[in-house]
Parts: sequence; C-alpha cells; structure tokens
Amino acid sequence: MSGPVVVLAGGTGGAKLARGMLDVIGDELVVVANTADDVEIYGAYVSPDPDLVTFWLADRIDERGWGLDGDTFEVMNGLRELRTEVWFNLGDRDLAVGLERARALDAGDRLTDAQASISRAFGVRARVLPMSDQPVRTRVTAQGRNWPFQEFMIKGRGEGPIESYDFRGARAARPTPEVLEAIAAARAIVIGPSNPVISIGPILALPGLREAVTQSGAPVVAVSPLVRGAVLKGPTAVFMQAAGLSVDADGVVAAYAGLIDGLVSDQRADGVPVLETEVLMDDPGRRRHLAQQTLAFALALGRETEPSE
Repeated sequence: MSGPVVVLAGGTGGAKLARGMLDVIGDELVVVANTADDVEIYGAYVSPDPDLVTFWLADRIDERGWGLDGDTFEVMNGLRELRTEVWFNLGDRDLAVGLERARALDAGDRLTDAQASISRAFGVRARVLPMSDQPVRTRVTAQGRNWPFQEFMIKGRGEGPIESYDFRGARAARPTPEVLEAIAAARAIVIGPSNPVISIGPILALPGLREAVTQSGAPVVAVSPLVRGAVLKGPTAVFMQAAGLSVDADGVVAAYAGLIDGLVSDQRADGVPVLETEVLMDDPGRRRHLAQQTLAFALALGRETEPSE
C-alpha cells in the first residue's frame, strides 16, 4: 500500500515520534499539528506545536526540549529592562519565526502556507500541516478563573484540578484541504504520544476530521503518552482526570474509542489490539525503533482488516 504516513501530534511526545518516523519513511511523513495552543504576543504569531515539530524534524531543537538550539534571549532581556511583563519566554530566533509568520498572515497567506515556508527555510523534507487555517483556542477553567491555555500552563503552572476546558472556535473551524487530502491518501494514521485531551482533542474536535480518519480506510493506531504508567512531564494526568479518563492505557483507549484499531503501549489495555513495547524515546535509536514498530503494527492491522477477494 502506498501513500503517506500521517502523524497527529501536539507537544513533545508527538514531535519526538515524528522525528523517529522521519528516519523510517523520510519525506512520506505528514504531521498534522495542533494549533489550539497558538498565541499572538510581542507582535508575533507563535504556533508552539507546529514549531516544535519543525525544530525536531530539522534537528534544531534545544536541549531544554523547546525552542531552537543555542538561541539567545536578548529581546526578552530588553523587554524586562523596559519593565514589560515577560511571562512567555521566547528566544530571539524563535521570536523571528513568530514575527515572520505574523507578517505572512498579515499579507494574506494562510497559516498552512506560512508554515510551509517556515518548514522549507529549516530544510524539513516532511510536511508539517497546521490542523486548520481558522483559529481554535484552548481555554481552561481552574484555580478559580478561566485561562487562555498558555497563561494556564505558564502563569498557572498547569496545576489542577481542572474544572472545565473548551476548544473555542472549533465548531466554526475546518480541517484544511491539505489535511483532508493527506488523511484520505494515508497508508497509516498514527496518533502520537501526545496529551489525548488538549493536544489531540482539538484536532479531533474539528468538524469532519474524525469522519475523514474513519473513512480513509487506513489503519489507525495511537501511541500511549504514558511511560510505565506515569506522565513524564506536562499536564496529561490532570486533563485526563478532568475528561473522566483513567490515567493508564485503558484511559488512552477510551479517549480514542471508535477511532483507533490498535494501541502501542508498555501497559496492557482492553478493547483493541495492543503492541506492548518500550515507549520511552530518550535517544535517536529509541525514537527510530518505536516509529518502526508502530508503523509495522499499523500496517499489520490494516492487512488483517482488508476484505478478502
């Protein structure tokens, strides 16, 4: 079966798996990235998940796990000298990416086109597709107030319990034609080891996206974001609890009920076939190995479900 491998991604886990998949399939990779974390700040349009994926695919990610390697922070230091509140810390070159994206959007480009130009500038062979060209923004109610997502994560430290959350604008937004075309042509669709609620949730909330995935005919597998039953970083646990999901492999399966054909996890789960394997991706070899195993598992499931002639 020909066609791209489509990875739905948000956050570090999805970006790491995408980097491993790049080693396995090269420019046949398409990453559909969450844009509900986007923020306009300092005159820039910052799209954290598409940028994170791009920096990982370009081998330019900083050792912090976000931003560009070796970046400086002189603009942020200058803003602090001017007594401007700097709660969202961006490196100088990272800020340049956001400024260029803002310029392109002001000139009438779609978010998809702006991202394509950024990816080309970084020499990325795979396609990094924003999930939508229309704005979707995650809002979180916690700690007695309603937060824009980035403020909740940084000012509120991502601390629960979460009272509620919503993806503002999702009902009016649509997946881009490029996203729908990639899904329709896919030989496999992989949901990355991202937060099921706030990283993958906004993608799946777009009208017609779930239907496109199920109608594509491609096998769909999810990779668990939990490592040995624990969350390595980020607010995955508090958001899964807020969504009524158990923080284990069964909770991941429940998050994608009716959508996935299998799960890749280091824990057992009920309801779908499970490939039990190591999901920690702390070096290039492990990222590549997990990507290889995930793709082989997905393609095997696809062959099992193909109708006989």
